[in-house]
Amino acid sequence: MTEVERIEDQLKRAFEGNAWHGPSVLEVLSGVSAKEAAARPIPGAHTIWELVLHIAAWEGAARRRLEGDRAQLPDDEDWPPPTDMSTEAWEQTKARLKTGHQQLRRAISHLEESRLDESILEGLSSVYVTLHGAIQHDLYHAGQISILKKAVSGGQIT
Repeated sequence: MTEVERIEDQLKRAFEGNAWHGPSVLEVLSGVSAKEAAARPIPGAHTIWELVLHIAAWEGAARRRLEGDRAQLPDDEDWPPPTDMSTEAWEQTKARLKTGHQQLRRAISHLEESRLDESILEGLSSVYVTLHGAIQHDLYHAGQISILKKAVSGGQIT
């Protein structure tokens, strides 16, 4: 297995499952309703829905950077607010998250091994660090979603 294949595998595990650490992004989102995703059980914290949109934004930014776009996300792209809180909108949000993840994995699969140590773009970290950062980012927010999911299921929906 090449290093690029290992990186793609780790991203897949962090997002889809079979990760060493515990539940992946999709595993932790399993069973979360639109109402639960929109709930803010911890005052001042992001909602599950906001975190999902944020994960999608940064997986997209990593893909865009691989393709040569600096992908500097302004606040409204970094933390886009959900505008429609319906079940249909929640399902669409999760579908966009999955589609964006697949696009990032495809971009990684086409990556030349020799690029890993190069700066992804001038003035930014290496391709290797950027891709591992995307994995770490997914895992960090999966942990936050786990905590929020427990708070919501404990009857603390606000």
